[in-house]
Amino acid sequence: MSTDNCIFCKIVLGEIPCRKVYEDDELLAFHDIHPVAPVHFLVVTKEHIDSMAHLDTRHAGVMGRMMVMVHGLAAQQGSTDGFRIVCNTGGWAARMFFTCTCMCSEGPGRCRA
Repeated sequence: MSTDNCIFCKIVLGEIPCRKVYEDDELLAFHDIHPVAPVHFLVVTKEHIDSMAHLDTRHAGVMGRMMVMVHGLAAQQGSTDGFRIVCNTGGWAARMFFTCTCMCSEGPGRCRA
């Protein structure tokens, strides 16, 4: 997958606007444009990674930080009764976008990340 065609790379570069939840040098979290729950945001690495299957040991730090920070971001966004994290990988996962993305949502909404 070319990063030229990656919607998330375009969001990271500011070419496509987003409603930011969090940003640092390695990660960007932003609201989903079609939320299925009251709290629904995505977290992406600023480095383009095609999927979880393409991770290696050099990604351990950033992916660990991603997982650790999600609960705080969910709480800041109003999650009071738990949340789910979804990271789809591979062809059977029916991914619409091919980059390493984690979706966080709260409530009874149907996961489709």
